[in-house]
Amino acid sequence: MALTVNESNFNEIVTKSDKLVVLDFWAEWCGPCRAISPVIEELAKEYEGKAVIGKVDVDTNEAISARYGIRNIPTVIFIKNGEIADKTVGAIPKSTLVSKIEALL
Repeated sequence: MALTVNESNFNEIVTKSDKLVVLDFWAEWCGPCRAISPVIEELAKEYEGKAVIGKVDVDTNEAISARYGIRNIPTVIFIKNGEIADKTVGAIPKSTLVSKIEALL
């Protein structure tokens, strides 16, 4: 299951991680976000122990969204060693996300 990342656990989950962190920025009202949500959950299971997969609700975590300049959702960012290593915007296929994760592991 993808981790719920919020302002209270952000440092613990993201900043202190020694693994690749994949964050899905989404909102309940966003149709494309709901479309890729099952894919994010599948990735969380498939990459358990290899990467940290999390979801950030933009409506309740405005500071995190602002920190990464999130303007459109869904946006998936890939953080390696504390820096953004890659980013996608929009509902993209699972194969694209897998390719990006594999390239960064």
